[in-house]
Amino acid sequence: MKADAAEPRCHEFYFADLDTLVQVRSSDDFVSVHATRDTFSTHRKESFVHELAAEGFIDDEFRWFSFADPFPVRHVRWLVDLSWLAISPGLTASTRRFMLRLLGGAALLWLALMTALLLRSTR
Repeated sequence: MKADAAEPRCHEFYFADLDTLVQVRSSDDFVSVHATRDTFSTHRKESFVHELAAEGFIDDEFRWFSFADPFPVRHVRWLVDLSWLAISPGLTASTRRFMLRLLGGAALLWLALMTALLLRSTR
């Protein structure tokens, strides 16, 4: 009995020549592939699944996977969506705080420099 059987493994890949980000989630029953763009042909999708199996990212049984198989032993679901790229609210809040501090500090520095410039020019 595996303790981590319910938790899917997740891997992300970037294909620069296709400008496509791919996330692979594998569990015991199936593999889901989320791509940001529909840039893979059916043959390339099968090759990618075979490469994932050969490299150990997913189970070895996927080495012989085919989308043309009417009754596959294991299932691969290929989706084109951007939902997995959502930015977390915590990250957005911390970025906003950082930028407000940065802009506030820059404004104070500018004000101090302008004050020094004006005081120097009146002498």
